[in-house]
Amino acid sequence: MSDQQLKAAMKLIRNVCQPKFKTTDAQINEMHAGNWNQDRAGQCYTWCILNMYKLIRKDNSFDWEAGIKTLEIQAPDSIAEYAIPCVNECKDAVKHQEDKCVAGFEVAECIFRCNPEKYFLP
Repeated sequence: MSDQQLKAAMKLIRNVCQPKFKTTDAQINEMHAGNWNQDRAGQCYTWCILNMYKLIRKDNSFDWEAGIKTLEIQAPDSIAEYAIPCVNECKDAVKHQEDKCVAGFEVAECIFRCNPEKYFLP
């Protein structure tokens, strides 16, 4: 997948998940800026993204192995080189498996904290 194709895919996922949970542009921008103090809409948005990428299992655990495989196969090298270590570092990020939105949020925040300058989720 090229950088351009990846950007298009990320835009598509954002366009599906954002209205589904009524997440505002401001909330998403805040997450990208490092403000992870989010309400339910922001938390569920992150779950939706990971679910669209098929990285959250039915039991709300993080399917980090699938994440690494997907990055190896589909991501441009410019993303895979820093994303794979972050996905690996976050394999145990889910602490609240009983709540899908919180579980997705925990993974997304962990990925951000791993390398904030290179945060790659939409």
